[in-house]
Amino acid sequence: MADSSTQSIIIGAPPERVAAVICDFPRYPEWTDAVQRVEVEEFDNGYASQVRFTIDASVLVDEYVLAYEYAAGLTRIEWHLVAPSKMQRSQRGSYDLVGNADGTTTVTYTLEVELSVGMLGMFRRKAEKMIMDAALKQLKRRVEALGAAQ
Repeated sequence: MADSSTQSIIIGAPPERVAAVICDFPRYPEWTDAVQRVEVEEFDNGYASQVRFTIDASVLVDEYVLAYEYAAGLTRIEWHLVAPSKMQRSQRGSYDLVGNADGTTTVTYTLEVELSVGMLGMFRRKAEKMIMDAALKQLKRRVEALGAAQ
């Protein structure tokens, strides 16, 4: 059974800029440490419908496909694993974006993963925390760096 984990971070940019970085899947290998390769299938509107990821996070090497759904205004971006992979039985996740009065965005990342390989609970929770911390910090760094370059 998969457990759900949630973490939040404040990013110094409006929600639309944060959503633009999240949805720019082909550029993930430029700014995320674990993502090695990305292949994107798009809806007619240009947003990704499915994304094949090849990742190498030292202890976790995998290739998997996620299907995406988007809330109006891109305030919520959700995904789920299309089919089991070598390392994962299931994965569900979301980014919730809330604009703050000061022009920043609170990003809440929720992730639920069921691994195909056995892992003790305390090690799994530590791995989840490290993955989520890295994902949010790398997203923040990317969004804020792009804003500074504008």
